[in-house]
Amino acid sequence: MFYAIVIFISAFLIFLVQPLIAKQILPWFGGSAAVWGTCLLFFQSALLAGYAYADVLTRYLSLKRQVLLHGTLLLAAALTMPIIANDSWRPLGNEEPILRILGLLLATIGLPYFLLASTTPLIGAWYWKRFQTSAPYRLFALSNFASLLALLGYPFLIEPWLGNRETAWTWSVLFVIFAILCFALGRFTVDQSRPANEANPNTTQVKPISDAQHRVQPAQWLRWVALSAIGSALLLGVSSHLTQNISSAPLLWVVPLSLYLITFIISFDHPRWYLRALYLPLAIILVPLMAWLSDSLNLKLVTPIYACGLFVVCMVCHGELARLKPHPSKLTTFYLSISIGGALGSLAMAVIAPLLFAGYFELYAALIAATIVAFFIPIGQKSRDRWLAKGISGIVIVAVSALSWKGIQDYTLGVRFMERDFYGVVRTRDNSTGSDFRSLIHGAIAHGGQLLAEELQMTPSSYYGPTSGYGRVFNSLPDTPKQVGVIGLGAGALAVYAKPGDHWVFYEISPSVVRAAEKDFTFLKKMKGTHEIVIGDGRLSLDREPPRQFDILAMDAFSGDSIPTHLITKEAMEIYMKHLKPNGVIVFQATNRFVDLLPVARNLADAHGLSIVLVTDSPEFETGPEYWLAHTDQVIMTRNTVLLNSEKIKSGAVEIPKRNDFPMFTDDYINLLRLFKKSS
Repeated sequence: MFYAIVIFISAFLIFLVQPLIAKQILPWFGGSAAVWGTCLLFFQSALLAGYAYADVLTRYLSLKRQVLLHGTLLLAAALTMPIIANDSWRPLGNEEPILRILGLLLATIGLPYFLLASTTPLIGAWYWKRFQTSAPYRLFALSNFASLLALLGYPFLIEPWLGNRETAWTWSVLFVIFAILCFALGRFTVDQSRPANEANPNTTQVKPISDAQHRVQPAQWLRWVALSAIGSALLLGVSSHLTQNISSAPLLWVVPLSLYLITFIISFDHPRWYLRALYLPLAIILVPLMAWLSDSLNLKLVTPIYACGLFVVCMVCHGELARLKPHPSKLTTFYLSISIGGALGSLAMAVIAPLLFAGYFELYAALIAATIVAFFIPIGQKSRDRWLAKGISGIVIVAVSALSWKGIQDYTLGVRFMERDFYGVVRTRDNSTGSDFRSLIHGAIAHGGQLLAEELQMTPSSYYGPTSGYGRVFNSLPDTPKQVGVIGLGAGALAVYAKPGDHWVFYEISPSVVRAAEKDFTFLKKMKGTHEIVIGDGRLSLDREPPRQFDILAMDAFSGDSIPTHLITKEAMEIYMKHLKPNGVIVFQATNRFVDLLPVARNLADAHGLSIVLVTDSPEFETGPEYWLAHTDQVIMTRNTVLLNSEKIKSGAVEIPKRNDFPMFTDDYINLLRLFKKSS
């Protein structure tokens, strides 16, 4: 029981700290979905280091020396508490995000996480050393169960009640308690252990799973690594797919990771839970279906299919791992191999794929790799059964590869410019519908566009038509020179409203977006007045600058379906107000298929005494929709009641009702579930 308690606490702390630390640093790096991918790379790598440390300790040190060294490191880790990220790690805007995030995590939670990661294999080895009567693999299932509780408990039980700092301090206190218990368990094991060759007269020896002296064969080791890598890679692929299309909030990271952990729990609890006859046929159906739906924006359909697909594939991977587990004397080697696979899967998806692929193609690669690994799973005793399984696997490989190739062709069709950075994939594409129109696409969503005919290039387009919220505001203000701030450059389409004497400041986090806007669009070249572009997260950039005294601050980071939630908190609004003139205007782009930003916007306006209205725009000709304009929902906030009562705004605006049951969002508290549209 003592061993189980220590493993339970360690696993709980490991997976509680993951969303906790990621949420701390998310606002510092622009709320990008890639932040979570980088965090997962660190967690997998630290897990690998912890498992390697446990393997080396049990191989080369006596039990007494293991406990002494581990206890010393636990004391050193306890002295690093609390786990609160230092402000010196905040980016200035021109750093490489991946290296900075990895360095931040290493400095903040590196040693504690490393020691927690080593706990399951190390305590499992101590357990085997102490008893040598039963295989400790169910402790692995227990650790994953504790991890699952932490993941699910964080968004539903911890986050609504405790802020980040309070949670970090609570975690730190629990770590100190864990360190004391772990060292005490080590001392207890040393005192109670007996030589391995002494039989315990009160117990019955368990028949070895395999020859304990037999060396792990290379083919066996490769299967362990490959199966683990596929599960890890698909976890990141599905997580990225969801967070890019909804939000990079920690809650959506938790769902795929929970499914991933559940498959470990089921597989290592007992062999009866993994049924090849059930899961392999399901995988044959779901993996091609995932490839087919990879470019679909119907998340009501895609999300459950991807969740089921992730669960089934991970169930196959981890179920096969459980079938291949070795004798407990090879326990730390087995865990180390699993960790190597997990780290390789994360490395491939978070680092290698963005360097290798100009577009978001790594999900296809993960799906194809899953089918290839399945081809080598030994099935059936008879030659006929084995060849049948190989034939079916071959058909699935061809089908998934063909569907993936079609998805890549559709993704790149008509693309003029494609570039990838930490914040996603940026493409420009020409469409011909009556007259030529060029769009800028970030991820899967168009972020502005331009009519290509010379005389029409400065015509309001996409989300910025004359009857949109932006159009009504700019057309209602006097023609005096203005200071305008824009968070989110896109194609630069909002610049059509610039007047002589204006000074515009565009804040853009993605260098690739800036290059696309300057290369393939003429808005910035032809705009009147002057402009500057500030590279970096808009909120962080504004926080560093002296008051700008903007007449208009355009919050245009919400036209895509991945919501940078750090831009809609109480703390963010305080920064915006610092830069706004007393009668200045904030315009929020609230167009989104899945997330309802209106209650959040109303709370932010009320907190600062601003009046707020919504302008919904669906421009149409008498004969049909204007193809160069888009449906929009835009929110106007201001103390300037004269502006709100102007004819252009008043004729198209409606009030946003106050929801008394909806709390203010802060950097410590964001409840994304409450924002989902019921019809999405």
